[in-house]
Amino acid sequence: MATFLYRLGRLAFRRRWRFALLWAAVLAAVGVGAAMAPAAPDDTSAMSGIEAQQAYDLIQQRFPGSAADGASARIVFVAPDGQKVTAAANKAAITDFVDEAADGSPQVSGAVSPFTAGTVSDDGSTAYATVSYKVASADLTDASKTSLEHAIDEARDTGLTVEAGGDVLAAQTEAGGSSEVIGIALAAVVLLITFGSLAAAGLPLLTAILGVGVSMAAITALGSALGLSSTTGTLASMLGLACGIDYAMFIVSRYREERGKGHTPQEAAARAVGTAGSAVVFAGLTVVIALAGLSVVGIPMLTKMGLAAAGAIVIGVLIALTLVPALLGFWPDAVLSRRVRKGRRAARAGEGRGGEEGGEVLDTGRSGRSRSGNRNNGGSRWARFVLRRPLLVLLASVAALGAIAVPAKDLHLGMPGAESQPTSTTERRAYDDLAAGFGPGFNGPLTIVVDAQGAQDPKAAVSTIAQEIKGTDGIVSVTPARFNEAGDTAMFSATPATSPTDEQTKNLVRTIRAERAGAEESTGATFKVTGTTAMNIDVAQKVQDALLPYLGVVIGLAVLLLMIVFRSILVPLKAAAGFLLSVLASLGAVVAVFQWGWFADLLGVQQTGPIMSLMPIFLVGIVFGLAMDYEVFLVSRMREAYVHGEQPRQAVESGFRHSARVVVAAALIMVAVFSGFVGSGESMIKTIGFGLAIAVAFDAFVVRMAFVPAVLALLGRHAWWLPKWLARVLPKVDIEGEGLARRTTAVPHAADAADGHRTGTESARV
Repeated sequence: MATFLYRLGRLAFRRRWRFALLWAAVLAAVGVGAAMAPAAPDDTSAMSGIEAQQAYDLIQQRFPGSAADGASARIVFVAPDGQKVTAAANKAAITDFVDEAADGSPQVSGAVSPFTAGTVSDDGSTAYATVSYKVASADLTDASKTSLEHAIDEARDTGLTVEAGGDVLAAQTEAGGSSEVIGIALAAVVLLITFGSLAAAGLPLLTAILGVGVSMAAITALGSALGLSSTTGTLASMLGLACGIDYAMFIVSRYREERGKGHTPQEAAARAVGTAGSAVVFAGLTVVIALAGLSVVGIPMLTKMGLAAAGAIVIGVLIALTLVPALLGFWPDAVLSRRVRKGRRAARAGEGRGGEEGGEVLDTGRSGRSRSGNRNNGGSRWARFVLRRPLLVLLASVAALGAIAVPAKDLHLGMPGAESQPTSTTERRAYDDLAAGFGPGFNGPLTIVVDAQGAQDPKAAVSTIAQEIKGTDGIVSVTPARFNEAGDTAMFSATPATSPTDEQTKNLVRTIRAERAGAEESTGATFKVTGTTAMNIDVAQKVQDALLPYLGVVIGLAVLLLMIVFRSILVPLKAAAGFLLSVLASLGAVVAVFQWGWFADLLGVQQTGPIMSLMPIFLVGIVFGLAMDYEVFLVSRMREAYVHGEQPRQAVESGFRHSARVVVAAALIMVAVFSGFVGSGESMIKTIGFGLAIAVAFDAFVVRMAFVPAVLALLGRHAWWLPKWLARVLPKVDIEGEGLARRTTAVPHAADAADGHRTGTESARV
């Protein structure tokens, strides 16, 4: 592996123009494809294997056209204190609104008055009208929206409180945009501080942005053919940017280190790709495994997002292995720090004055060592601290993460709706007004679909089932049943007494479904429960059921991969244990903030409630991949030192001396990118951004920097133990660069006439 990548890095450096033009051509090709591709399909909520989806499919089959995808707006009217909406003046204002809304746009299919539909609260304080449209919300014109807003403003002028729910005037929140810009800016600052060079900071950003551009253009180009919606690329953009920066940064960092050892630019680039590039390949593979494993959950949207993001990671790895060394070929000295560049100029000046030839390749500083070879940097000092008291550090790290993980036991999954929107939005105020006027369960009615094909008297069977459901504790009302044309299927709504996200509502749905067997036996008809509330409950349960199998798949495959990389059993198991600590602690932090409300005001959380159903899967998949990134980058340097003859404790210190600073910088970049999404006004995006940022922080700064070295210090040589029979079975990959270590390379001393910016000649040839 290392030898092959060494040759690839050397080739990319020497043929830099060809590689640069190749990637430019790839970007242009996918860009043209994206521009010419048909529009991406709309997001689909199809969810096989759950009752709510089966009921929805039955409605589609028995009630053709009933589930039209046209937009709708629910306009809520609240009378002034002490008045009723049925008062003459208020009733006239509401009627005028309905008339104006119905005639306000050719896209409107109809508007129903609350006095006709009977949608007035029992106390007369609240009512709502429904405005339906012929097209989906995405296809509504600005004129249609403006017309509705004008009618609402006129109704407000009469003294009524008027708010709009539904999807017509819903605030559109972009997941990326300014959030990604903030993340990139913070990443640039971290890179600049880490490398002390604008070029070294800019190169990873440039290549990562190029990789994201290629990935997103490819997703757009293939969207229609593969059924990729407009939101499929959200995860690919987020991870492609973060991982792309990290992978390029590791190559650049190793290149600088190899230059510090006296190698020429071409040799340093080849060795950087051969060593750090090997870690990049296996780190990328772990991320791909975690993302592709999302298909285990069985949610089509999640599968597509995972595979698209996995593709973005593959592109990021390829760019790091080929384009980064090619760009280093254009500017071999620019990525070195200013201090080192000054040392090189001084050395050349001294050489020109007849000084000792090749006396200083890099500025060695007072200690006589290059910066890359400094044995007393922050990483080595921290490693020595951990090595002196490994048991104490291990217990402290486990105890800290365990304490933070405690809230995770109260994790309540669901899908946030209008109740999670900021109170400044009209959707949230409409939600609150409806809950106050009609009860908290009004915003999440259950839809009951009765299949009476097997009943002797379908109408009597439906009536019996409706009465039984109405008599269930927790149901406040049931609407009249509506039959299909064949008269063998009916559906009606049942309103719970509790809100859609309340745990009692989940228990109510289970209770109703548990009564199905008795109803079928007595009537010959059966029923299913659906609706947004039931759908969210079923999705949450499906995700919860899939979590353990998903963990088993990704951890099993990654442990096998890490066994191949590190030639060890205990190191991969330790990596998996540390990852579980990170995930549990991050879930605990998410519950504490978004469910319990701790520091909610500080983070701009408007409403606490259930955690998004897909959050645990997202967290497990993404954080596992990123955690294994840090594991590979950090521990591979320890393994490299151990293979080259150092004692186990010395190898731990060597790994930290060479990698700790870069791993910390990589983690800070990840945290910066993900934290940019915490500022989003969308509750789901905010939760994902916070969860990923805190998980990366826990994993990088507690697990990899404290837990890992403490465990390795306690294990000693046993950490690298592998049974002989297993060693024969596992394929051997040279990630430590043993093959490269046998190469002899002369220290550069004279300018290479064939390449004016190279500083020496190599004795090692490929």
